[in-house]
Formats: sequence, C-alpha cells, structure tokens
Amino acid sequence: MKNFQGSIKSKLPKQGTSIFATMSALSREHNAINLSQGFPDFEISQKLIALVNKYMTKGYNQYAPMTGVPELTEQISQKVESLYGAKYNPQREVNITSGATQALHTAIAAVINEEDEVIVFEPAYDAYVPLIKLHGGIVKYSELSLPDYKVNWEEVKKMISNRTRMIIINSPHNPTGSILSASDMKELEKITMGTEIIILSDEVYEHLIFDGIKHESICRYPGLAERSFVIGSFGKTFHATGWKTGFVLAPENLMEEFRKVHQFVVFASNTPVQYALAEFLTDSTNYEDLGKFYQRKRDLFQKLISGSHFKIVPSYGTYFQLLDYSAITDESEVDFAIRLTKEFKLASIPVSVFYHKNTDNNVLRFCFAKEEITLEKAAEILNKI
Repeated sequence: MKNFQGSIKSKLPKQGTSIFATMSALSREHNAINLSQGFPDFEISQKLIALVNKYMTKGYNQYAPMTGVPELTEQISQKVESLYGAKYNPQREVNITSGATQALHTAIAAVINEEDEVIVFEPAYDAYVPLIKLHGGIVKYSELSLPDYKVNWEEVKKMISNRTRMIIINSPHNPTGSILSASDMKELEKITMGTEIIILSDEVYEHLIFDGIKHESICRYPGLAERSFVIGSFGKTFHATGWKTGFVLAPENLMEEFRKVHQFVVFASNTPVQYALAEFLTDSTNYEDLGKFYQRKRDLFQKLISGSHFKIVPSYGTYFQLLDYSAITDESEVDFAIRLTKEFKLASIPVSVFYHKNTDNNVLRFCFAKEEITLEKAAEILNKI
C-alpha cells in the first residue's frame, strides 16, 4: 500500500518501539530464554479460569457497566478497606479499566493540560513520559539515588513550581524493585499539603512485596489519598497479564474527571473476567500469599547466581531483579543486553532505557516470574559469564 502523502505532525516524534517489544522480539529471533518482559511463564489458577468459563457460559458476554460490574467494585472496596483502612465508595470512587496502562493514560488525560508540569522519578516505567507529552504536559525528572534507588525529597521540593500539577510515584518500583517507606510517604504529604498537586500512584505490584515489609499504599494516608489516583492490576496479581484488567481508586471529584475520559477510551472492560475476579476475590488467600510465593522465586534466583560475577541489587518487591555487571565488562547496558541475548541466549532489559538521558550504571533487569526450571537454565548461563 502506498504511504499517505500528506504531512503528519507527530505527537510523539522521538518515540520508537517499546524496549519490551524489542527485546522480546530479539529473544524469539535467537531462541533465548526471555527474562526481559515482565510476564510469568507458569499457569494461572485453574479455579479462576473455570470462573471465567462459568460466567461466559451463563451469558455474561455483553457490555459491562462503564464503571465496572458492581460485584467487582464492591470486592475491591472491601479489600482496600481491609488492607489499608481506607473507605472508597464502590459506585463513585472505584472504576475498572482495561489494564493498568489504560488507567494511567486516562488519569493523565483527565487532568493534565498544556504546560502543566509532572514530576517523574527515574528510572521510570516507560509509559509515563510519553503519556504526559501526548497531552501537552512538561516532564520534570528526578533521579532516584543509587545504590538503593531512594527519592531525594530535597531535590523534589526545589522542583515544585506553580505549574506543578502531578507527581507520579510507583511502589513497589519497576524496574528497580525498590519500595517507598512510611517516611517517604510522610515527606510526600508535607510537600503536597496546601497545594493543588495531584498524585498518580502506580501500585500494580502491591501484593508482590518481600521480607515481611508492609506496602505503604497511598490509601493509608488520608492527606494523600484525597488528592490521588491509585492504580492496580489484576494481571500482575493473578499472573494473567493477557487479560488486561486493572482498576483505579480516586475521591469522587477526581473520579468524575477520570470517567469523562474513560467512557470514550474503552467505555467498558471484559465482562466475564470481571465477574470471575469478583468471585475469586472473596477468598483473600488468593492474593495474601503472593509476596511469599514470589519471594521464594527471588531467593532461588539469587541463590542460583550467588557464585557468578554479577552483583545482586536488593529487590524488595515486584518480580524483577537488577544485576550489576560492572565486574564483567564496560559495555553499555544496551550493547551488553543485546550481546547477552544473541551470544548467550538470555534476554534482559537494560535499565538505561528507563532514563530520558539513557543514564548507564551497568545494570540489567531480569524477570524472575518464571518456573524453577527456567530460572535454573538462566542461572547456568549467568554463572558462565
């Protein structure tokens, strides 16, 4: 087909293909073990699959309500109150989305206008910045401090201006596996108190947190919750990333703006999946033990590579492990990740791509949401390098 001959003014002129798609494609091309993209290689709950089939068979196959099926929003509201002590009205303050990225997009679209400033912490999940720019926002970058990827709150204070409209936080953090502490949340509350700054809190890994550490959800802090969108993901929680089902929590006035946009983006999300999740959530053990489940995988992976030349960067949450390779080579992260995939048949993600200046610290990200045999094979490769 011939290309369109008219001029196109790109809204994202510098945006290329996602690194996740690039590395996964390279992995397939070279038949490599794929520890790059964040998805499990093991089966999800057969009970949950049976529930989806049950609701499909019962005829729940037409549009769901735009806000989500009431059974699911009610279960989410109950779960949040039980875990974090926060009360969200299930009809007016909870909304089901077609994945967490759609929730992020819709929240940003709903409140960010031309020239609004948004503070983003780097390394940052790769969707934040393009979505901000797509809606005319200006990104202000704050680098997390090495070696433990902590927020420099003094720097953040200096970055805030009368145009600051939003701060995006992500805990547990992708790509580093770091977490925000109670003191971090109190600092954020101090900084935003008395301002019109909105918080977008990406908490898709809320149940994947290790070593007995408590997840410091925005929901625990009323002074923050009243100005925040909180994003969650059933795909991450229940190993079903392909179902693309997430949710957003927000006070009623923010949710009203969210829904104005949401209705014209997807309108509604997968109906039988929503009913199945609602029933599945009635048993809290389906998510309460996820931290222990993934900690066993993290611990196994770390043990398997303990004799390698890679330095393990602490991972407190998510299903990602950063490895410092500075003792092995001075190659750039991108070059080494590509060579690792082509020559050693193991795919990872260079952390430098999560920085707008491609800051290179000789660190790669590996996903350990895999079967034991997969992790053993990957470790065998890493130990040889």
